[in-house]
Formats: sequence, C-alpha cells, structure tokens
Amino acid sequence: MSQALPSDFAGASDHAHDPAYHAYQILHVAFIVAPILAGIDKFFHVLTNWDMYLAPVINNHILGGHGHEFMLAAGVIEIIAGLGVLLMPRVFGWIVAAWLAGIIINLLLVPGFYDIALRDFGLLLAAVALARLSSVYAHHWHTEQRTA
Repeated sequence: MSQALPSDFAGASDHAHDPAYHAYQILHVAFIVAPILAGIDKFFHVLTNWDMYLAPVINNHILGGHGHEFMLAAGVIEIIAGLGVLLMPRVFGWIVAAWLAGIIINLLLVPGFYDIALRDFGLLLAAVALARLSSVYAHHWHTEQRTA
C-alpha cells in the first residue's frame, strides 16, 4: 500500500541509500524490542536471574530487602520505555539513556559486573544516538503517518 508523503519529506527512495537513516531504523527497532523483552523477562527469568544484578546496598538499605519487587517494577518500566520508543523515539531515546545511566551506577556498586556496566554504557550511547537521529527521521515518519 502506497502512502502519500508530505512535501517536505525527502522521499523513501532518498532514504533507501542513506546510511544515517539505516542507523536510525536499526536503533529504533533495537530500542523497541530489547527493553520490552528484558522487561517481560523480569517476570519469567528465562534470560537470567535479574535480581542478582541489583546492588546489595540498594536492595538492603534503600529498598529494605524488596529487591525482587523492585525488579518487577523495573520490568514494567522497561516495557513502557520500549513502547515509548515505538511512539516517540525522540523523547524516549533520552529516557532510555537516563534509565541506562541508573543501571550503570547500580552495576558499578556490584563487584564483578563492571563488564556489564561497560556494555550498558555502549547501550546508553546508542540510545543517545537514537534520540539525536530521531530529531531528523522520526518527524518525517510521524508526519507521514498523520497524512496517510
């Protein structure tokens, strides 16, 4: 099905060979799927036991030993973040980046998880890249959807 494009939209054919647009698409899909899957898995522990990543100081002193319940709430937040990226990547890219910053701080408080903190720093940078690219490409997609 063909959709009418607004006059300020460069056109789908122009984006077919645009590496920056391809990067945007990859990051957009990744930050929809990954948070939703990780959020769902907080309830089922198929990928990992997420509770072990919560720093003991946070679990014991801040959460009063209710770390598992916190991780369930984190799962809900991650599902919402993934859906937010689907609908408003320019805004939720920054929200996901901030969420990842919190995760990194937590992981730095747990000896033995510094490698995961480094990986999550890479994800934080990717979320920032998504937010920045969304300022160019998400606008066109949302305009296109409204005019269709």
